[in-house]
Amino acid sequence: MMLTSEQRDRVAGVLLGAACGDALGVPYEFAERLPDTAVPEMIGGGLGPYAPGEYSDDTQMQVCVAEVAALGGDLRSEAALDGIAERFLRWFHGGASDVGLQTSGVLAATARAGGLSRAMREASADLHRKTGRTAGNGSLMRTAVMALPYLADPEGLAEAARLVSSLTHFDELAGDACVLWCAGVRRAVLDGTVDGVREGLDLLPADRRDLWAGWLREAESAPPEWFSPNGFVVPALQAAWSAVTRTATLPDGAIAAVRAGNDTDTVAAIAGGLLGARYGASAVPAEWRAQVHGWPGLRADDLVDLARRAAEPAG
Repeated sequence: MMLTSEQRDRVAGVLLGAACGDALGVPYEFAERLPDTAVPEMIGGGLGPYAPGEYSDDTQMQVCVAEVAALGGDLRSEAALDGIAERFLRWFHGGASDVGLQTSGVLAATARAGGLSRAMREASADLHRKTGRTAGNGSLMRTAVMALPYLADPEGLAEAARLVSSLTHFDELAGDACVLWCAGVRRAVLDGTVDGVREGLDLLPADRRDLWAGWLREAESAPPEWFSPNGFVVPALQAAWSAVTRTATLPDGAIAAVRAGNDTDTVAAIAGGLLGARYGASAVPAEWRAQVHGWPGLRADDLVDLARRAAEPAG
């Protein structure tokens, strides 16, 4: 579809917003929660340790997805899913600065099985059978860019978001969260609102719509820090949604997400993708844009270019 200049700015904000939220949250991950009077900064450190402005695995994995999206084609295809799986493994073995336990287990098992998406999904399903607990926040953190190739196709978007989530997170709640967030990013790019998160309820299985509607209402009625710990995908989404809906600018939303505490870089990366889609790359503070960077050697302009190619691939 043909995009307006405003929509292209919002497309450009998706990866950049996620990366900036990620880098802003890195120094405070699993540390004492910041008080409301403290302003987070991209000072690095954290669990990496990271350089000032460096983003973490949240954005690193999203870059893997974006690289495949930028090639064009349907992300629901086995070829595209194989491409994502192969990039996840490349990152896992050669670029990961930090890896969640669930994702690490799935990727390690996939490498032993041969490295394609089918093997990765089987490893994800096997982990779920063994533990019953595969609804961590690790697929939601990387999902925002999934909306960009499907701006004209919400049903296709829902299918693709769920499939890419299932590569590492078998639980349907993780897939649901990715569908809702991608629906929000899609609508934000198109018209600058976040109405799409609630629109996304219609893309979920009917028996879970009321459950998610209740969780969204809870998030709208309480500050982000109420949803901590947030390693489980539901409070992670709630913390990010609270930060987005209780603020009126991209910087304020990202800062509110960091103040949620606990998994600060992930919550702020989740929120940042939607905030970037809502307000655009032009709303990212210049100092954040100058600082943000990360694997595999990308800076702000590279993230903008990658997001635009994901939305409008060449050819």
